[in-house]
Amino acid sequence: MSCVSALIAVRLDAARGRVPLLARFSYDAEDPYVVQATFFDGPIVLARWHFDRQMLAEGLHRPVGEGDVTFSPHRAAGRDDLRVALRGPGVKMQESAVLFLEAHALTGFLEQTYAVIGVGEEFLDFDKLLDRLLAR
Repeated sequence: MSCVSALIAVRLDAARGRVPLLARFSYDAEDPYVVQATFFDGPIVLARWHFDRQMLAEGLHRPVGEGDVTFSPHRAAGRDDLRVALRGPGVKMQESAVLFLEAHALTGFLEQTYAVIGVGEEFLDFDKLLDRLLAR
């Protein structure tokens, strides 16, 4: 199987507390460095982000990233989470979000992606990518 996905519970850090959301994390061998995350509130798609798979994995153990996306481990109330800070095109607080994902669920998803393409085995066929882009 060249694609894997998982639904992962997410908590959005909001002024009124942590708001539960759901995210679908998807990985496709055609784009081996990328994990796509689609965030939902019920049936409504709130946002779609593309993350670097290696950064996600490293963020479980140490702070990584800068700019629009940062990941860091977070431990609270006896649970291990991944803290994800997202910043939109502006710098205002209204265009930023902080999310918490259960580390165990994300680790399970990442293990599934490594079964598709292992760490260090990623390869991007630039000729094929260029052909696809030029065909559009």
